[in-house]
Amino acid sequence: MKVHILDDWFDTLRGLPCYQKLSAHDVTVWTDHEPDPAALAARVQEAEALVLFRERTKIGAALLSRLPNLRLISQRSVYPHIDVPACTDNGVMLCSNMHSDTPSYAAAEMTLALILASYRQIPQQVASIRAGDWQMGVGRTLRGRVLGLYGYGRIAQAVAGYAEAIGMRVQWWGSDDGRARARADGRTVAEDREAFFATSDIVSLHVRLKPATRGIITAADLAAMQPRSLLVNTSRSGLIQNGVLEDEIARGRIHAAVDVFDAEPLRDRENLLLQHPNVLPTPHIGYVTEDEFDLQFSDIFDQINAYASGAPIHVINPEVRG
Repeated sequence: MKVHILDDWFDTLRGLPCYQKLSAHDVTVWTDHEPDPAALAARVQEAEALVLFRERTKIGAALLSRLPNLRLISQRSVYPHIDVPACTDNGVMLCSNMHSDTPSYAAAEMTLALILASYRQIPQQVASIRAGDWQMGVGRTLRGRVLGLYGYGRIAQAVAGYAEAIGMRVQWWGSDDGRARARADGRTVAEDREAFFATSDIVSLHVRLKPATRGIITAADLAAMQPRSLLVNTSRSGLIQNGVLEDEIARGRIHAAVDVFDAEPLRDRENLLLQHPNVLPTPHIGYVTEDEFDLQFSDIFDQINAYASGAPIHVINPEVRG
């Protein structure tokens, strides 16, 4: 098959073990981002399969209608960036492994890194010493603090293990089902939603973005947080109601560490989340490690080989098979 890989910005995949799974295919790797559907279609006109890097490129009808040779889109995890009905209308199968047995340890480690960097003012201290100064302030210790984890999935449970190892206390909130599973596992679940936000020194979000969870974190939730508490988001920006985090940060009451934004790549240099001293921003690197890429793209390349052999796996729109 003619396989085109989009948005491999650092040309990473060709150096990973999983890339050998594509040895039987004609592969083209694009190392930049092309947002315009017409220009992108011109690039990948011959593609029979597209490989996506998570949500870096939106796939809609304007692109799909220009790709008569395309038969397969292969990716991993959730797909809010893909117009699935448009894929079906154009005879394009979408395959995405939604049920990995392992959490993203890279994302879990990134969450802990953001918490540590925020509490110990690491970016500010580095900037100070590089500027020829010395200490710029006094950080805080994590041991004994309460970490509130919103969502009871595999990544959150990995974060809980890291937090408990350094002496933090962990409490949970999330969906009815998530809270029930947490209680069944002997975890500490907050008395109610308001208490969860009010009694957590740090709140970290670990929920998949889908229609039911979009905007699930409200202005009232953030207003309930303690002064100087920290909100961490390594999941998706859309989990927070539009504008409410910026409003709360502008008040100067809470801190935030965010790895995800409404528009990515983020080009707005005046964005409050980039400029405010109470925010530690990173450019969506929670899953960006060589190890994580090898794990994820091994699944993705398996999907391509399965499709090529006539037995597709992880199919999202099976009606295309007909």
